Amino acid sequence: MTRIIIRAVLPERLEMVDYLRRHIHDAEIVVDQKRDGFDTLFRALDQAGDDPAVHMEEDTLLTVNFRDKLETEIQARPNNVIQFFSMRKADVEVGSRWDNNFLMFQCTYMPAGMSRDFRWFAEVWHSNHPEHPGGMDLAFRDFLKSRKEKYWIVCPSLVDHRNVPSMISANHARGRQSKTFQEPLA
Repeated sequence: MTRIIIRAVLPERLEMVDYLRRHIHDAEIVVDQKRDGFDTLFRALDQAGDDPAVHMEEDTLLTVNFRDKLETEIQARPNNVIQFFSMRKADVEVGSRWDNNFLMFQCTYMPAGMSRDFRWFAEVWHSNHPEHPGGMDLAFRDFLKSRKEKYWIVCPSLVDHRNVPSMISANHARGRQSKTFQEPLA
């Protein structure tokens, strides 16, 4: 089974973390210690090391049979980045597809070695982009572009973004939900 590492803000989002733990029993939780999304991301990437891993945020809802669907997608593309959440028009019009403009970091698979490689890229990127304190997805987009690497978007989305205020930035809009998410898991 693929490791799933969830970045979480506690105690504010304990109920969301409890929901994910109920449904993903082996999930690893990395708790925000400094109210700094990048610091938490760095620690999650360090925890993954060279292993393939799914990196998640705690403010997600899961689809029914989430783990089975997730593992099926990973088995089909174990050496590629896979994004399990998207909210683009093409999700409805085209469906699952390759893309090269990464956005949204709710639930993303990184193949073996990528967490380590992205860790060092993100640290430099973050120090060069103080104007984006919550720009983890922008850093990952630039990382993939630097490698000329595309990623796979899964449709329908296997997770949805909860309609809650961002803990990273008050500037983030609340209405960031998938157009294709189905069968929420209670």
